[in-house]
Amino acid sequence: MNELSFSVLNARAEPYAAVPTINLRLSVASSVPEPVHAVALRCQVRIEPQRRRYDSGEEERLEELFGDTPRWGDTLRPFLWTHLATTLTGFTGVTEVDLPLPVSYDFEVAGAKYLHSLGDGEVPLVLLFSGTVFSRGKSGFSAQPVPWHAEASYRMPVKVWRDVMDMYFPNSGWLRLPCETIDRLSRRKVEWALATFDQTIETLLKEHET
Repeated sequence: MNELSFSVLNARAEPYAAVPTINLRLSVASSVPEPVHAVALRCQVRIEPQRRRYDSGEEERLEELFGDTPRWGDTLRPFLWTHLATTLTGFTGVTEVDLPLPVSYDFEVAGAKYLHSLGDGEVPLVLLFSGTVFSRGKSGFSAQPVPWHAEASYRMPVKVWRDVMDMYFPNSGWLRLPCETIDRLSRRKVEWALATFDQTIETLLKEHET
């Protein structure tokens, strides 16, 4: 049985995708000398927040996700970031391939909220692989599952995520609001003769803080 092994070589921002995307560069190694015809690869990407340290500012920003820091021994647990899929073309021995990882700036998504809260350092990731390996046999093609234990750990620099967000949303972010809230903000914006929603929200915040 061909047991593929995986490792992540690097991560980089993709400048030409339709949506914000990080390319994870994978190295894939075959355990047999025969050629691999193709691989239908699936991947679950999980963040392991317990595998890094946090400064006081990060702890404060992460309180919404994990609660007060005294509880982090119980709440700081791995969580799902996203599911990915790609197809590998034929190779023999070892090959390298880009695994596109679309990312979101939606603060209702735990992954985006976590990444936005980090000031610097690395994001501990674990990639769990599954899928099907297709090989040419004596009587045609054979199909074997990617081993259930196939995985790879990678410490992605926070800078990679910030670079891709700055590339697609320079100095900005996204908040999803109900239509009713947007209508109320629009009325305030017109009432106060403000040019942008940013100015409207800033005015509301100043009123609340005084």
